[in-house]
Amino acid sequence: MKVAVLMGGRSLERAVSLRSGARVEDALTDLGHDVVAIDADESLVSRLKNERPDVAFIALHGPGGEDGTVQSLLELLGIPYTGPGVAACVLCMDKVQSKHRMREAGIPTPDWVAFGAAAFRELGAADAIAEIEAGLGLPLVVKPASQGSALGVRFAGSAQEVPQALIAALSYDDRVLIERHVRGRELAVSIVAGEPLPIVEAIPESGDEFNYDARYEIGRTAYACPADLGTEQTAAVLDASVRTWEALGCEGFARVDLMLGQGEGDGADAAGGGPQVLEVNSIPGLTDTSLLPMAAEAAGLSFERFVERALELALS
Repeated sequence: MKVAVLMGGRSLERAVSLRSGARVEDALTDLGHDVVAIDADESLVSRLKNERPDVAFIALHGPGGEDGTVQSLLELLGIPYTGPGVAACVLCMDKVQSKHRMREAGIPTPDWVAFGAAAFRELGAADAIAEIEAGLGLPLVVKPASQGSALGVRFAGSAQEVPQALIAALSYDDRVLIERHVRGRELAVSIVAGEPLPIVEAIPESGDEFNYDARYEIGRTAYACPADLGTEQTAAVLDASVRTWEALGCEGFARVDLMLGQGEGDGADAAGGGPQVLEVNSIPGLTDTSLLPMAAEAAGLSFERFVERALELALS
C-alpha cells in the first residue's frame, strides 16, 4: 500500500517531528509498504495530489500538525490518516478548551486560569496576579495555551518568579494558562483504539522537579514502564486516561499526561490526591526515546506492529 509519511513542517517541534517521521518511514519500509516521505511545507497539497497515497501517517508535532489543520486538508483530499480527527485535534491542542471539556466530564484536572495577551495589555490583568496566587497557591505552572507541551512551560515557585514565567509563556503564544502545580508523580498513558498501554512514569533527579528541560537532557530523567503503582492507583490512572480520551473524542492513538497527586493537604492539588489530567497529545512523539513506543514495547507490541495497527485504524 502507498503510505505518505507527513513530517517536519514549520513548527518549533520540527526537529522531533523529523525524528518521529524517519522512524515511522523505516518501519513502513520494513513492512513492505510503498513509502513517500513528505516534509510538510507550501507544496504539501500539490504533492499529495500528485502522489495519491492510500493513507497518510501523520508524524507532525505542534501547530499545523496537531491542531486539525493538516487533518482538514487530508479530509478535503479524501485521504485517510492516522491519529485523532479534526475536532479532537483542535480540542487537544487548545489546553484551555480541553481542560474545560475535562471538567465538564467530571475528570480531575488541576485548577487554572487563562488569559490572552490582550488581557494584560488592555485590561490590566497583571494587577490580578496576587489574587491568582492566592486562589491557586504556589508553586504555579505557567504554559502557552496552544503550543507543544514542552515549549514555553515554566514553573513559578515563588511570587517573584510569576512575571518572568508569564513573559516566557507569552513569547510562544498569545494566550497563557496558569495552573495549580500538583505535587506528586508524573505519568503518561498512551492509548491505541481506546485501549491503554502500560503506564510510564518520568522520574527526574532530585531538585529537577521544577525544571522541565531536565527530561530532555540524558541522565537527568529516568523512566519506569510499567510504573510501580498499586492496583487501586493503576486502575484510577487508567480510568481517568480513558475517560479523557473519550471526552475529547480521540481516535487512533494519543497520549494522556497526568500527575498522581500526593494529597498532602497543602494545596498541591484540588482533589486531595489521585490522578490529575494535565493534557492530551494527539500526535505524540514516536522517536526511539518517546513514551508511546516505550509503553508499546512493555505491552509486547513492536514498533512495526504499532505502525501497522495505526494504519489499520486509519483505514477502518
